[in-house]
Amino acid sequence: MNLIDRYVGRQLLVNVLMAIAVLSLVLVVGNIFRKLLPLLVNHDVPVEYLITFIAYVLPFSLIFTIPWGLLTAILLVFGRLSADNELVALRANGVSLVRICVSLAGIAILCTALCLWLNVSVAPAAQEAMRSTIFDLATRNPMALFGSDQVIDQFPGRKIYVGKKEGNKLENITVFEISDDNIPMRVTNAKTGILEADLENHRILMHLYNAHYQQRDDKEPYDLRKIRDGINMREGTLPISLEELYEKEKKRPSRSAMSIEQLVDQLKSEDVKARSASRTEINKRFSFPFSCLAFALIGVPLGITAHRRETSIGFGLSLAVGVCYFLFIIIADTLRGKASLHPELLVWFPNALFLLIGAYLFRRTARR
Repeated sequence: MNLIDRYVGRQLLVNVLMAIAVLSLVLVVGNIFRKLLPLLVNHDVPVEYLITFIAYVLPFSLIFTIPWGLLTAILLVFGRLSADNELVALRANGVSLVRICVSLAGIAILCTALCLWLNVSVAPAAQEAMRSTIFDLATRNPMALFGSDQVIDQFPGRKIYVGKKEGNKLENITVFEISDDNIPMRVTNAKTGILEADLENHRILMHLYNAHYQQRDDKEPYDLRKIRDGINMREGTLPISLEELYEKEKKRPSRSAMSIEQLVDQLKSEDVKARSASRTEINKRFSFPFSCLAFALIGVPLGITAHRRETSIGFGLSLAVGVCYFLFIIIADTLRGKASLHPELLVWFPNALFLLIGAYLFRRTARR
């Protein structure tokens, strides 16, 4: 029996690790580079920051790739065992399907515990650390926030367009100063400019040359007839506070980066939507890891039924099952602020559904 456990367990473990690596590479790292490569090219972001971002995003990605990788591995391994008639030989020698799956149960429990640890502790801390890294980038190298042919909207109350950037030199600059109602109250255009980092005062100085501006009327901003042309400036300086950027980021709500203690504190809030959203986030963190057990139970009969050697059928089935499961999580996350619909219970529904379906299929398969 130990030989069977080692044989099945080794194949499962190897395929789980390979599936997690492939899914993380394709679905996560590829997507990260697709989004962050323009920052590297246009914003002169140091490569070490990109590596740091990937390291911080990886724990959050593993929350999804571990259950999905486990499901893919189960479908591939048990599909191959069934196609090679190894399951038939084992069961003909009196080895039940339940006994064959002992090593799978251990791996599934291990994956569940790992996902639970990532969900509750590691992933939120990594997201918060990633935000701190962004602050550090803005502090150490604030000019990296600017790029060629880019709109910079990170600064509160301003949107800045830069046509071309070479080092700290800018060309074709347009600065929109936005009101609280999101109205461009003042628009400044400049042919050229130079960026200067004033880190002691936590600000960026944008020196503008050959600039002019237009100003809307403060009392009637929607009346375009009252737009006034300002004076032309050969040289002027526009200070941009980095403190405002930090305060904006600190105030931005991000429950996925909150610890369990912070989410529990929000349950005392008088805001019904905030309480519902926090309850949903807490339940999601504890329910999602159990997808490993649900996938393990439903994956065995699906893998045996689809007994083909091709890996495509395994990946196809894992994709279909994974999408169905994640769809419920996405719906619950979308409804997190609607307390009357109890989204905190909806995050547990796919676990219960897949466990019931898996138990039925597993029992039916074991009796054959």
